[in-house]
Amino acid sequence: KCSEDCILAPYFPASDPQRYACVQRIFGASNVARMLLNLPVHERGKAADTMAMEAHRRVQDPVYGCAGIVGRLQGEITAVQCELARIQAQIAVHAAASATQLNAPAPAAMPQQQEQGDGQLMQYPFQGLDALLVDVNLVDDEMNTD
Repeated sequence: KCSEDCILAPYFPASDPQRYACVQRIFGASNVARMLLNLPVHERGKAADTMAMEAHRRVQDPVYGCAGIVGRLQGEITAVQCELARIQAQIAVHAAASATQLNAPAPAAMPQQQEQGDGQLMQYPFQGLDALLVDVNLVDDEMNTD
C-alpha cells in the first residue's frame, strides 16, 4: 500500500507483512510514521525494530508485553544471585570448619564443645549452621516447584 517515498517502506518491507500488521495494530500507522520522522535517519532502523518487537510481544501478552519478559528475567537474576550468595556462605562455612579441624586435634567427630585451657567450654562456632543452610535450600526448592 505504501508509495516509494513512504517513511515506513524501508523498515516494513512487503516481504514481511506480519511485522507491519503487528506494529500498525498496536501503535497505528500514523503514529509509527510520526515517530520515525522525528528521529535521525541512522536511528530509524533500530526504532522500527524495537517497535516491531514490542508490538509482537504486546500481541502475545496484551497486559505486560516486553515488560513481562524483563520482569521474569529480573526475577531469574535475583534467584540466581540468592543461590550464589547461599553457595558462597556454604563454602565459607566449610572452609572455616576445615581450618578449625586442621588446627584442632583430630577427634573422631567434630565436638559440639571444646574445653579451653582455663577449663571453660568453648562452643563450636558453626554449630547447626550446615543444617540451617540445608533447611533454607529445602524451603527455596519447595517454593520454586510451586
